[in-house]
Formats: sequence, structure tokens, C-alpha cells
Amino acid sequence: NQVYRRVVDELLVEVHLLKVNQTFVYDSIFALGFVTTFDRFTVGYKPETDRFSIFHALCSALQFDSDLVRQDATTLSDLATRSPNEVKDLLTKLESSVYLEPLAGQLNNIASKENFKYSRLLGVGLYALLEISDPETISDNTKREEVLKLVSENLKLGSDRLLKDIDLYRSNLDKIEQARQMIADMVEAERKKRVPKEAATSTASNDTSSDQ
Repeated sequence: NQVYRRVVDELLVEVHLLKVNQTFVYDSIFALGFVTTFDRFTVGYKPETDRFSIFHALCSALQFDSDLVRQDATTLSDLATRSPNEVKDLLTKLESSVYLEPLAGQLNNIASKENFKYSRLLGVGLYALLEISDPETISDNTKREEVLKLVSENLKLGSDRLLKDIDLYRSNLDKIEQARQMIADMVEAERKKRVPKEAATSTASNDTSSDQ
């Protein structure tokens, strides 16, 4: 579980450093990025039931309400599921034909605030909304880069910051998936080695019993 411990430690440090910055503002987009990062990077943790406790402990250490963070993240993901086209328009144009609060207000706040504190986790939240609202675009490298640049320009985040953060996020997801697969392969190989040994031990035990 060392891989997972490192994920939690890095989240703890990253968010703590954000919170001590006076310009940091918690919102639902940040919550979605925080929850998405935790959930994606702790897939495969055993026992599975402990993930809830770990998330709660992480939030407590950061003085977050874990239930509220989950609720805020779910509110946005549900919004993107219900109104995918409108959410994408809002992200790329700051325009929408339907009521999309609290997302619309939060995006307008980001775009209009001169000293807005951008963070990688907020970037992951924006990316998660795009994943839900337009998975086809996100799966295509060229289209993904184009839409991320549009979002960056729309929200005045700078042309490369969001793109670089998401590239790193995706790369790290690939790496941790490879690490999980390697660990699973090692466990399976060890199990296969153990089976003949256990069978041999059982046979020897039966032979001894027969001799008696």
C-alpha cells in the first residue's frame, strides 16, 4: 500500500499549501477535482471499505467536511451528466441556455477575479466535467488539447497551465495503473508458486497419516 500512502501524503501537502494562501477559495469545481483525484488514484486499494475512512481522515486533517466535499463534487458531476452540451458550452464560452448553478457562478468568478488562485486540483475538476460532458473529445489527443486551450482562454487561466497539469495528471494515472498491474502480476505469480508447494505438503501429510 506504499503507492496509495504516497498519493494521500501528496494530496495532504498540496491542499495544505493551497489553504495557507490567502487567495485560495474552496468551490465545487475544486471539490470535484479533489474527489476525482483521490478516487482515481486509490482504485485497487485493499480492503476497499477502508477508502472511505482514509478519505474522511484526509478531509479531517485538512479541516474539510468530507460529506460536504463529496456532495459538492456529486452535484457538479450530476449536472454534467444531465446537461452535457450546456456544461461544455459554459466551460468553453461562459454561455448557457439553461440554469447551471452553482457551476455558472463559480466559472464566472474564476474568469472575472484578477487574483484568482488556480490550482492543479481545480484543473482536474474542470477536466472531470469535460470527461463527463464530452468523452469523445477527451479521448482524442488533438481535440482534447483544443478544448482545454479554449477553457483556459475562457477562464483566463493562461494558455498552457491547464494543459500541462492535465497531461501530467493523465500520465500519473497511467503510471499508477501500471504499478497496480505489476503488483497484481507479482501477487498472482506468488500464488501460483504456492499452490504446488501446498499440494506437495498436503500429499506428504496424507502419506504420513496412511503409514500410521
